[in-house]
Amino acid sequence: MEFIMTAPGAARPETPIAGLVELALTAPTFQQLIDTAAASPAELSLVGPASARLFVASALARLGPLLVVTATGREADDLTAELRGVFGDAVAVFPSWETLPHERLSPGVDTVGARLTVLRRLAHPDDARLGPPLQVVVTAVRSLLQPMTPQLGLVEPVTLSVGAEIEFEGVITRLAELAYTRVDMVGRRGEFAVRGGILDVFPPTAEHPVRIEFWGDEVSEMRMFSVADQRSIPEIEVDTLIAVACRELLLTDEVRERAAELAARHRTTEPAITGSVNDMLAKIAEGIAVDGMEALLPVLRPGEHVLLTDQLAQRTPVLLCDPEKVRTRAADLIKTGSEFLEASWSVAALGTDAPVDVAQFGGSGFAELDDVRAAAARGGHPWWTLSQLSDESAVELEIRSAPSARGHQHDIDGIFAMLRAHVSTGGYAAVVAPGTGTAHRVVERLAECDTPAAMLESGAAPKAGVVGVLKGPLHDGVIIPGATLVVITETDLTGSRVAAVEGKRLAAKRRNTVDPLALTAGDLVVHDQHGIGRFVEMVERTVGGARREYLVLEYASSKRGGGSDKLYVPMDSLDQLSRYVGGQAPALSKLGGSDWTNTKTKARRAVREIAGELVSLYAKRQASPGHAFGPDTPWQAEMEDAFGYTETVDQLTAITEVKGDMEKPIPMDRVICGDVGYGKTEIAVRAAFKAVQDGKQVAVLVPTTLLADQHLQTFSDRMTGFPVTVKGLSRFTDATESKAVIEGMADGSVDVVIGTHRLLQTGVRWKDLGLVVVDEEQRFGVEHKEHIKSLRTHVDVLTMSATPIPRTLEMSLAGIREMSTILTPPEERYPVLTYVGPQDDKQVAAALRRELLRDGQVFYVHNRVSSIDRTAARIRELVPEARVVVAHGQMPEERLERTVQGFWNREYDILVCTTIVETGLDISNANTLIVERADTFGLSQLHQLRGRVGRSRERGYAYFLYPPHAPLTETAYDRLATIAQNNELGAGMAVAMKDLEIRGAGNVLGVEQSGHVAGVGFDLYVRLVGEAVEAYRAAADGQTVTTAEEPKDVRIDLPVDAHLPPDYIASDRLRLEGYRRLAAASSDGEIDAVVEELVDRYGALPEPARRLVAVARLRLLCRDAGVTEVSAVSASTVRLSPMTLPDSAQVRLKRMYPAASYRATTSTVQVPIPRAGGVGAPRLRDVELVQMVANLVTALQGKPQTDIGITSELPASMASEERRAR
Repeated sequence: MEFIMTAPGAARPETPIAGLVELALTAPTFQQLIDTAAASPAELSLVGPASARLFVASALARLGPLLVVTATGREADDLTAELRGVFGDAVAVFPSWETLPHERLSPGVDTVGARLTVLRRLAHPDDARLGPPLQVVVTAVRSLLQPMTPQLGLVEPVTLSVGAEIEFEGVITRLAELAYTRVDMVGRRGEFAVRGGILDVFPPTAEHPVRIEFWGDEVSEMRMFSVADQRSIPEIEVDTLIAVACRELLLTDEVRERAAELAARHRTTEPAITGSVNDMLAKIAEGIAVDGMEALLPVLRPGEHVLLTDQLAQRTPVLLCDPEKVRTRAADLIKTGSEFLEASWSVAALGTDAPVDVAQFGGSGFAELDDVRAAAARGGHPWWTLSQLSDESAVELEIRSAPSARGHQHDIDGIFAMLRAHVSTGGYAAVVAPGTGTAHRVVERLAECDTPAAMLESGAAPKAGVVGVLKGPLHDGVIIPGATLVVITETDLTGSRVAAVEGKRLAAKRRNTVDPLALTAGDLVVHDQHGIGRFVEMVERTVGGARREYLVLEYASSKRGGGSDKLYVPMDSLDQLSRYVGGQAPALSKLGGSDWTNTKTKARRAVREIAGELVSLYAKRQASPGHAFGPDTPWQAEMEDAFGYTETVDQLTAITEVKGDMEKPIPMDRVICGDVGYGKTEIAVRAAFKAVQDGKQVAVLVPTTLLADQHLQTFSDRMTGFPVTVKGLSRFTDATESKAVIEGMADGSVDVVIGTHRLLQTGVRWKDLGLVVVDEEQRFGVEHKEHIKSLRTHVDVLTMSATPIPRTLEMSLAGIREMSTILTPPEERYPVLTYVGPQDDKQVAAALRRELLRDGQVFYVHNRVSSIDRTAARIRELVPEARVVVAHGQMPEERLERTVQGFWNREYDILVCTTIVETGLDISNANTLIVERADTFGLSQLHQLRGRVGRSRERGYAYFLYPPHAPLTETAYDRLATIAQNNELGAGMAVAMKDLEIRGAGNVLGVEQSGHVAGVGFDLYVRLVGEAVEAYRAAADGQTVTTAEEPKDVRIDLPVDAHLPPDYIASDRLRLEGYRRLAAASSDGEIDAVVEELVDRYGALPEPARRLVAVARLRLLCRDAGVTEVSAVSASTVRLSPMTLPDSAQVRLKRMYPAASYRATTSTVQVPIPRAGGVGAPRLRDVELVQMVANLVTALQGKPQTDIGITSELPASMASEERRAR
C-alpha cells in the first residue's frame, strides 16, 4: 500500500495527532502489517501493548473501513477520542444501551440517537450532510452482542434546511412517528413543540434544540436556542437539521396491529396492572410508547433481528482489542442478561397469565460471542485480534509502552534525560498533553533541563533532534524503534488520567428556578395587600369593550356564616402575587379585615432583629482593613486552563465575583450556593491558588473527614506542577504528621491546609492567613460557627453551601453577605433512570450484579437502624461475591467515617445505609441507588437521594421500591409517581426545591423564624428582611431612610383591549409566565428584554399583546409620577389620582383640556376622553388612549413628551424584523 505523507508542518486543527501517527506508521513493523492485512486474511492475531491500539487501528484503517471492539464502553470512548485526533469526523463510537435488553427501562434518547446516526452513516456513506464516510467505528463488546431491529439505518430522519419546501403538518406527523414527544416547552432531547408557524425540536444528537420558522410550507429561518431561557443563540449558525428517531422500536402500523392481536389473544377480566405486559401491549396498540417496550421486540417483530456486523460495508474487518477480556465480558453480560430475564419477565414477576411466551424473549438477549464470529465469517468479515499476551502463531509488533513516572519527581527527571539522549542522536520525540497550559509548561520544563523542545502546530509531525510538544488526545506513551520515535503523554508524567472530555459540556437544563406561578386550582397564594387566598381559575372578562384576563382568588368570608369572598386580580398586577410556601397549611385571610396587617406587622418586628445583627457584622467588616490581593498571575491562568471541563456560565460569574472581592481592601464574605457536583470546589481551588500567589496561607474548613479527603485530592491534583504545598489535617492524620503540618502552618512552609474543625483548635497558629474557605457551614456546631464568624471581620471568607439559597433572599441581602448561586448543573451525561415498583429479591440481585459488572458501587438505603444488619446479611446472601458494609448515624463517629472512607476508596461494593447519604456525599463511582420502603420518604428526600448517583460518565440508576403486598397510601403513591416522571426538575420538584430553599434561608439568616414564615409566606417574608436590612444599613451609613409601608401598586383600568391571546401563546402556564414577566419589569429596558424574548419564542406580537406592552410602559410612567390609579370612570372621562398640582400645572391642564377638572382635596384630576376626529366620532381607545394619558402625566410633571405607543415597543434593532414579519 502506498501511503501519502502530507507536507510536514501543515496545521490540521481537527486532527492534532495525525502527523505523529503518520510518522509512527513509517516503521517497518507497521508497513509489514499493512501488507499482510491488504490480502484480508480471515484471521490475524497481533500482539502489542494496550497503547498500540491507536497505531494498529490507524494502520488498518488505511486499507478501508474498520470496526474496532473493546471490552468496556469507557475504553471505547477513550480510543474514539484518540482516533478522532487522527481521522477527525471519519471516526464514530457506536454506544451501547445503558439498559440490559430485558430491563423494563428504555435506553436514553441520546444513546439511541447516536446509534441511529452511526447506522445511518453506514447505510448511506455518501450522504455528506451526515459527515464524511466512516473509516473507523469503535464499539464495546456489548453492542456487538446485542441484536437490534433490522434496517434501522434506513429509517428516514426528518431533514430540514432553510429555503426548503416541505409540508408543515407532515413534519409534525413524522416527528411523532419517530417517537418525539410533543410538549408545550422543549426542555430535553427528543421533544418538540409547535406554536403557530414556529417549530422547536431537540434532536437526540444535538447540543441545543433548534427553532424553525415556517412561512406556509417553506422553512424561512432556523436558529439554535437555549433550553435554560428559551432564547435564541445567535452565535451558532444552523442551515440543516437532521432529526433521527428517538427509539429503536418505532410504533409502525404493523407493530401496533401485532400488539393489539397479542393483547386480544389474552383478554383478562380484571384491569391490567400498570406495567404488566398486558398493559404495555394495550398501550402500544394505541400508539403510546411505554418505558421498556424495547424488551418486547422479539414478540412484536418475531424472527427479525440483526447484529452490528450485518450492517457493515462489505469485507469490513472486525478488530478485537484484548480478546481475552472481551470474552470474559461477553460471558458476564450474557449471564446478567438472563438473570434480568428471570427477574423481570419470569412467570413469578408477571403472574401466570402473561400473554407472551417468555421463551421467545431469548431472542432479544445477547448473542454468544462465537455466534457473532460465525455470523461475521458468513458475511465475509475478517476477524482480527490485538492481544497483550503473546502466542506463538501471533504477529508480534515492535512497539513498547513508554516508561511512566506516575508523578514521582526522580522518575520524571529520568524520562526527561531519556528524551534528551534520544533527540541528541537525531531521533524523533513528542510529548502529548491534553491542555494548552500544560503543554506550554512541559516546553518550559524541558528547556530547564537543556533539552531542545518546541510547541508543534496541531497535526504536525515532530522534527528530528527536537522534542515536539503537542496538545492532543493521547492517553499512553509508546516507543516505536522502527521509526526511532518516542512518545510520552501527560499521564506518563503525572499519573493522573484526564477523562476524555469533549470541550462542549454546555449547560442544557433550564436553570432550576421555580416558576413563581405554576398554579393549579386550589393552590395557596399570597397577595401583598390582601393576604393569603386560594387560586380558583383564570378567567377572561370584557369591560367597556376591552378584553382582559384575571386570576380569581378565594378569601375567607368577612361576614359570619357567609360564603367565601372572591378577588379578581388583573394580569398586570401579577407582581403582587406569590405562591404561598411556608410549611404549614394556613388559614385564608379575610378581605378588608385588619388580621393580615397585624400578621405582617408582627413579622416585620421579628425581622428587624435579624437585620440588626447582620448589619452590625457588616459595619465591622467595612471598618476593618483587609488585604487587597493583586490581579491574576500568568500561573493562575495556566492552572485554570488545565481544568478538565468547560465552566458553566454561573461558575465563571462566581469566579469573577470572588476574585473581585479578593482584590478589594475590605475582607470578603461571600456565600456560594449550588448542589453537590455543580462545581463549587473548582471556585475554591482558584481562589485558594490566587491567595497563595500573593504569599498568603489558605484554610479550607470542612465538616467531615470524608469531605476533607475528597477536597485534599482535588486540590492536590489541580495544583501539582506548581510550587504550592497542600496538606490535610483531620482526625485520621497521625500525630507526627499533624504536628509537622501545624508547624508548617506556623512557619509558613505549608500554603493550603484542608481540615475538619481541628483547624479551629487552640494552639493552631498561622504565619499569614489570607483566606478561609468554609464548606457546608450549616453542618458545624455552634461554637465552631462563632469562631468562624469572628474570622469574618479580618480575613477573606468564602462559604460554600449545597442547600440552595432562594434568589429573592440573595437580592435582599445584597451587599451584606455577597452571594453567588450556581444553578446550572454541568451538562450531565444522562438523566438518572428511575424505576419505581414492588420489591423483589431477584430484581434487586440482578440490579446489584449489573452495577458490579461495570465495576461500580451501590448505595442501598434502608432507613431503620434496628434492622439494618439483617438487611445487609440478606444482601450478602443475594450477591455473595460483593463486599457489603453498613453505615448509619448511630455508629461511633470514628467508625462511621472509616466506613464511608473505605467505600470511597472502593474497598467495598455496596454501602447499606440510612439516609445519611442524602447530603453532600460525592462518590462518583457509585451509580446505582436502591431505596427500600420508598413510600415512607418525602419528595425532597427522594430527590436528594437520587442526586447522589449518575454523577460521572456512567448512567445512573435509581430503584425506589415499596413492599409488594402492603397497599400504598394515596400521597405515597403520588410522590413515587412524581419522582418516576420527573427525571429533571419539574414543577413537583420545584416544590421540593422550595422546601430546601426554606432550609437554606434558615441557614443564612441563622434563625428559626418558621412561625413568621408560615404567617406571611416565604416570598413576602424575604422581602421584609430586605426592607429592614436596607433601613439599618442606611442608618449605619448615617443616612435617614423612610421606608414606605408598601410600595404602592398602580391600577390601570382603561378601555384598552390588552392581553396575550391564547392563539399566540396556547398554554396557560406559559401565558401566565409572560404576564408575570411584564408585570415584574421595573424599567423600560426590562420591558424591551421581555418583548424581545416573546418575539423570539412565539413570533411577532399580535395587536392585543402590543397594547399590553404599552399599558406596562404607562404603569412605569405613573409609578414614577406617584400616580396609583388611572381609571375610566365612565365612557367619557378618565380619572387620575393622587396628583398634587401646583398652580402652573393647573393652568397647563386647563389649556390642554378646557373641560378637565382638578380637586385639590382628594388630589384627583378628571379629563374627558377626546374623540378621534369630529363631533360624532367615537372616543379614543386602545393605544391612542394610553398615549393620551401618558402625554397628560408627563405634561403635568413638566417633562418632555414620551412616545409610549406601538412604535417604541421594540428596540430599534428589532423594528426592522417586525416590519418583515408583518
